[in-house]
Amino acid sequence: MLKKQADTIRFLCADMVQKANSGHPGAPMGLADIMSVLMRHIKHNPKNPSWLNRDRLVFSGGHASSLVYSYLYLSGYDLSMDDLKNFRQLHSKTPGHPEIETSGVEIATGPLGQGVANAVGFAMAAKSAANLLGEDVINHKVYCLCGDGDLEEGISYEACALAGKHALNNLVIIYDSNHITIEGDTSIAWNEDVKVRFEAAGFEVARIDGHNFDEIEFALSEAKDKEKPYLIIANTKIARGAGKLEGSHQAHGAPLGEEIIKEAKINAGFDPEKSFFVDEDVLFRFRSAVELGDLEEAKWNKLVSELSDDKKELLNALLNPDFSKIDFPNLKGEKLATRDSNGKILNAIAAALPGFIGGSADLAPSNKTELKGAEDFPNGKNLHFGIREHAMAAICNAYARYGIFLPFSATFFIFSDYLKAGARIAALMGIKHFFVWTHDSIGVGEDGPTHEPIEQLSTFRAMPNFYTFRPADGEENVECWKTALSLNAPSAFVCSRQALMPLNEAKFGGVKNGAYLLQKSQNPKVTLVASGSEVGLCLEAAKILEEQNIGTNVVSAPCFDLLCEQNKEYINTIFDPATKVLAVEAASGLEWYKFADEILGMKSFGASAPANELFKHFGFTAQNVANKAKELL
Repeated sequence: MLKKQADTIRFLCADMVQKANSGHPGAPMGLADIMSVLMRHIKHNPKNPSWLNRDRLVFSGGHASSLVYSYLYLSGYDLSMDDLKNFRQLHSKTPGHPEIETSGVEIATGPLGQGVANAVGFAMAAKSAANLLGEDVINHKVYCLCGDGDLEEGISYEACALAGKHALNNLVIIYDSNHITIEGDTSIAWNEDVKVRFEAAGFEVARIDGHNFDEIEFALSEAKDKEKPYLIIANTKIARGAGKLEGSHQAHGAPLGEEIIKEAKINAGFDPEKSFFVDEDVLFRFRSAVELGDLEEAKWNKLVSELSDDKKELLNALLNPDFSKIDFPNLKGEKLATRDSNGKILNAIAAALPGFIGGSADLAPSNKTELKGAEDFPNGKNLHFGIREHAMAAICNAYARYGIFLPFSATFFIFSDYLKAGARIAALMGIKHFFVWTHDSIGVGEDGPTHEPIEQLSTFRAMPNFYTFRPADGEENVECWKTALSLNAPSAFVCSRQALMPLNEAKFGGVKNGAYLLQKSQNPKVTLVASGSEVGLCLEAAKILEEQNIGTNVVSAPCFDLLCEQNKEYINTIFDPATKVLAVEAASGLEWYKFADEILGMKSFGASAPANELFKHFGFTAQNVANKAKELL
């Protein structure tokens, strides 16, 4: 029966790719035998995909999405046969790579290696949840299917080193070792002993024949009681059963062709004229997941109902965070670096919300992200990622998808380059992951051009559904956080290393609109707009201009992304159409041409010198801003 179940999965995947005339049939067909057995081990409820104590199944090789959708349809999730037939089509529930809009998809996995790090993140989140709620309440497994490409990407090594360090015994990674990449056999670029690598990282490792049902069953049964994370190396043939294309790299990313599929079906004892076919006995076996899942969840609900009142209250607070309970610090009038004000804000949020958790890529003292008195993972809220920015972002994405956590991650702004793929996936999913990026400009100073972010601000402002905040002082930072917490999207806080003068009588209500009129002139001729440290600079320049009878408005724009969402009427209230607009930013800032007539920005990568000297050298002085404004007029 297992062979029939596996072949059903195999041909559903092949038919989906063939009908779409697009996709990747090889990996799904090679994994079909493993999938048919794995489905017997996964604890989940297709009727309630958000049940907290379900096992998490991550498909790191997102190109194998036809396997994902076959699994979800056969298990009884909200996915129909028509959805399978609509594979890779516009507005379908079955896009080319898994996205969270599809019921049962735990996390979006596109770039290779992300899913491995997501799985580590889910396993860490489960340990954090068990620490809060008890191991009898949270005791599920995290399964991850990955391939050669996932393990060649550096992010997987970053994440798995962390998994081994923390002995995440709830993590099971199944490595589809078919030795094939797009260009051919993996030997053209890889000869690594994966078993030795993972054992060195702290994993227990097994090797199996990925087409032998007894070996698959034994390995998965062994996963139940491990003391370390567990890697199962499954030796498989890509496009298993596909005749002359079995084992060929040509089966990786293109339809097999009608004749090869028909021949494969005949060899397996299936009707070659039937496509998208599932026999009743096979569907009955797979759909038992619904009843079994209902039973498992009912048993868990009974357990939860018997928890103490304190634990019930904690669970409710985790599931329904109350932002009104946050006692934000009063930072009015304080001269602070925004990294310092941000640290105070993080601690205030953490004190109020039990699910607020996070850490830094070995930079907490510089990022000011330590949560005081909160202990370290797995017994507390402070996560230590080591120097692993890319994995950090993907791990925190998984925390955000887990269901009860609000994670933040932190590094220097220049190193956001390392984690951009994770930030982009966070934006695509629309999850609440808060990125803290300090050392925001040439104000980094003596460390020089390699550490001075120039183009990064423009990069993240260009990203859809991602909100980049660059506050000008402590109080504005508080308002930025209040706004970010209300958004169903990731946010970034780009903070200064150097202390900034507080804004006087700022009208912070405008922060939710992305920008607001900070200083209004009686007879304005020019408008200066900036974010972060350059706002104070614009206020000084405005004073010079006003003394020369040049009416000057000043706009603080902590979030360019929110500003772009405002209507023309609001835009005209802050950028008076009768004025010339000069944008001032110690970065490339080209996006400001959307609103500004001219930009005073960076045209190089910076230099190594004390911060004050650099601002002067590159023209970021009050007098030069005033001169540029006069030139514009």
